[in-house]
Amino acid sequence: MNILSAADTKQLVSWMRGHEGAVSSISVHSSGRYAITTSLDTAQLWDLDTFQRKRKLNIRQSVGIQRVFFLPLSNTILSCFSDDSIFAWESDTLSCKYQLPVPDCGPRISYKAFAVTRDGKSLAAGGRSNLLHLWCLDSKQLVRVIQMPTQVRTVRQLEFLPDSFDGGASQTLGVLSQDGVMRFINIHTCKLLFHVGSHDDAINAVTVSPSGRHVVAIMDNGSINVYSVQSLTQELNRPPPSQVAVVSGGEARQDLSNLNVKVRSAAVQRPAKSSGRRTQAKMLRPPTGSVTEDKENELPAGLNKKRLVALLKAFGEYPAKYRMFVWRSLLCLPENHAAYSSLTDKGLHSAYLTLHDKYPIKSHKLQRGLQRVLSALAHWAAIFGEVEYLPLVAFPFVKLFQNNPLLCFEVVATVIVNWCQHWFEYFPNPPLNILSMAENVLAHHDKELLQHLLDCGITSQVYVWPLLETLFSEVLTRDEWLRLFDNIFSNHPSFLLMACVAYIICCREPLLICSQKQDFEYFFHHRNNLDVGAMIKEAYRLMGGTPADIHPRTMLSDFTPLTRGQYPIFNHYPEFIVEYQSREKERIRLQEMEYLRERQEVSALRADFVRRQAEEETYYAQQELLQKAEEQRRNILAQEEEKLTQQRAKLAAMKRELKVKELQLLDATRRRFLKHQQDLRATQIQRLDQEISRKMDLREQETAAAVQDLEVRQMEMEAQRKRLEQHLLKEQERVGRNVEEELEMRMREAEREEARYTGLLNAAETNMQAMEESLAEACQVGLESDWQKELVQRLQQVDAEQERKRERLAEIHGQTQAEEERLADTMRDVVGKKWDDVMSTRAQLQEQQQPCWPSAETDGRRQPTMRPPCSTTALPHRHSPAPVVSVGTKGPGDLRFNCAATPKQTGTKLMCLNSSSPSESTSTVFSLDRGRAQLDSSERELLKEIRELRQKLAARGKEGSSASSQSVHTPSSVSQ
Repeated sequence: MNILSAADTKQLVSWMRGHEGAVSSISVHSSGRYAITTSLDTAQLWDLDTFQRKRKLNIRQSVGIQRVFFLPLSNTILSCFSDDSIFAWESDTLSCKYQLPVPDCGPRISYKAFAVTRDGKSLAAGGRSNLLHLWCLDSKQLVRVIQMPTQVRTVRQLEFLPDSFDGGASQTLGVLSQDGVMRFINIHTCKLLFHVGSHDDAINAVTVSPSGRHVVAIMDNGSINVYSVQSLTQELNRPPPSQVAVVSGGEARQDLSNLNVKVRSAAVQRPAKSSGRRTQAKMLRPPTGSVTEDKENELPAGLNKKRLVALLKAFGEYPAKYRMFVWRSLLCLPENHAAYSSLTDKGLHSAYLTLHDKYPIKSHKLQRGLQRVLSALAHWAAIFGEVEYLPLVAFPFVKLFQNNPLLCFEVVATVIVNWCQHWFEYFPNPPLNILSMAENVLAHHDKELLQHLLDCGITSQVYVWPLLETLFSEVLTRDEWLRLFDNIFSNHPSFLLMACVAYIICCREPLLICSQKQDFEYFFHHRNNLDVGAMIKEAYRLMGGTPADIHPRTMLSDFTPLTRGQYPIFNHYPEFIVEYQSREKERIRLQEMEYLRERQEVSALRADFVRRQAEEETYYAQQELLQKAEEQRRNILAQEEEKLTQQRAKLAAMKRELKVKELQLLDATRRRFLKHQQDLRATQIQRLDQEISRKMDLREQETAAAVQDLEVRQMEMEAQRKRLEQHLLKEQERVGRNVEEELEMRMREAEREEARYTGLLNAAETNMQAMEESLAEACQVGLESDWQKELVQRLQQVDAEQERKRERLAEIHGQTQAEEERLADTMRDVVGKKWDDVMSTRAQLQEQQQPCWPSAETDGRRQPTMRPPCSTTALPHRHSPAPVVSVGTKGPGDLRFNCAATPKQTGTKLMCLNSSSPSESTSTVFSLDRGRAQLDSSERELLKEIRELRQKLAARGKEGSSASSQSVHTPSSVSQ
């Protein structure tokens, strides 16, 4: 997620979203149009004109992105990954241009920091190692591996320091390591130029200005320091030494071994142009003075001590801009980095772990710097861990060199070795020999003041030692102290004692007024109204006006600088005393630790006892409070129970009221529901009544249609019957004639021989019966062949139609079953009545189906007669009884055939087939109203009963047909 805002209006311009993780770096193209944002898992290219994402670089989860950035003055994008692989991409097409080869040999660096020169030709990379890789991007090769000092374990940031005249090919590289120190090195010579930051004042991040003039550092304590590169590199940028050589020689000019070369800052003398004449060579003579003195005055970096002293005498002090440089030259500091690192690597000395308790300082930076320098001094020499006034000696220099602890340590060590000579011979007492020197000088130049001090009981430990142990830092201001030490560092070490005596002599007026020891002590520990210039002049006067026998120079050696490589051994102190004191301090420390441990245990026991006692008292107090609280809560509980009882009574009354209201509401709801159910049931009954009425009307219509169809069919059957009657009449006439002839012949024979033909008559009757059966079967086949087939088909259609109606009625009956049950009682009466009608009809049918036997008429002869067939209301059946043929002798051509349903018909009027059928005739009538009343109430039961009735009628018809086939109608008597 990236947010851009306008710097002038402080308003949000765009919110570019796309990163899921934290953005670690942002790189902007030199044109200002494109930008690359990098997180751990992806890098994205943005168009700053539209604030839209153009491309996205995705990688595998196992390989993280370290940094993606634009190269200066090119359209190349450089991407560095966690596996130390570096790819170059074309920013326009985003195609891979090349890949830098991963070094095969050597330890893996795990690149974390990168820096590119302004010309984009060199790349420096560092990581979790003290090695730096320098790549040439033109040749794509690793050109140099730079090893940083052993203190560097991890490189956190790299920055090239640009120069105005290097054409963008920077040579100075700043390396910020894990210790918070940024070291600036030359990438070609691999020389450490300078460094900023320290262990106690660590640097978190650094940026360099585009011009390369300033370095901005964010410190560990939250402050921001701005460093001037010109001040940091003033020693590097000084002009080269003069190349003028001065030849000096003795009497023998040919002896080259006596020639001396000296570097001067004068201009080179050039010979004049020759004009054809021979130029005479001149010998430059050395200046007056001995060679030894010149060597002593030579200082490092091409400075000359005489000239510096002359400059100091002229202006009274060195220029503030070059003071540190001059001091470093005057003190000849070796800058032993390795030796100093070996001392600092030992950590803080045990003697100065609690330095802040005895010497509290507001600035934590100064506190840590002082503690570090004192610890290094204590590791250098054991006595410096026991000297109590050493912090007072070192503090001014720590404050002055707080950004360079190495120089601070070497300055303090040089001051101790040279200006603090013989200070530790009487350890742990003050240096009585040094104090005696100062007292002798004071006695020689101001006896009155010394006598006054002696009269007041003031010794040199009161008026000299406070100035020496603090190096005048308590009695002088910063500028006065720097001015004084410009002169101290430029003169013999005895100048410090002369400065102490000069300070006392310049303050003689107020000292002569003082008489109390406390006043003297206060005077030499606080600032006074003093002219430092006058004090320095007095010190120079004392240096030249003091006799040799009392001058400190006779006892103090000349200036001795620190050696290069390793610091010298410092043993100018009573070692047995220091060791004894160290052992005693260690013993006291152990005893103190034991005492503190025992005291801590006793304090812990006492605290435990006090805690237990307090807990016991608290327990009893809590118990009392709990009892009181329990009594109060019991009272409150009783009150609450009483209130609860009252509330319960009120609640019970409210519940009763609510219950009554609920019952009322339930009753009203129940009545309303019952009314609704009654209305609904009435509506359903009405709807069912309408449905029943509609069904009844439909049935009546269907019945009327069926009756009409049956009437038509009856007419067709009547016509067919008439055709059959005509056919049977013809057959009757033919058979009748044959029968009459045979009967006449047999009757004549019977008359003659009645007795003989009695048996033959029976046989004739049997033959007649067989003939009648044959005739009946022939008639029946002709009569029933088509009629019964069509009737059966019609009945099947009716049954199928009825079955479909029953299926539809079954669905309706399922819905109206409940209503039918209620109407069952009413319908039973109707069904009973209808059933009685059916049963009476069946009884009448059974009576009509009884056989009708012929009766003899006494009209002069026996004449067989046949009664008309009995009428029936049953439907025709396929197996209807065969017709019965009766033979009569009424006259020729008067033979009548009567068809009866059964051979057992009685009590009915005979009817001839060829006679007309009157309206009251007993022709076959099909009753269709039978059982229809039952369909109105329960059609299923009626249909079942109709089927059973049909089966019974069919069975009875079969029985009647079988009986008629075996019976023959014979006359009771034959008339003669």
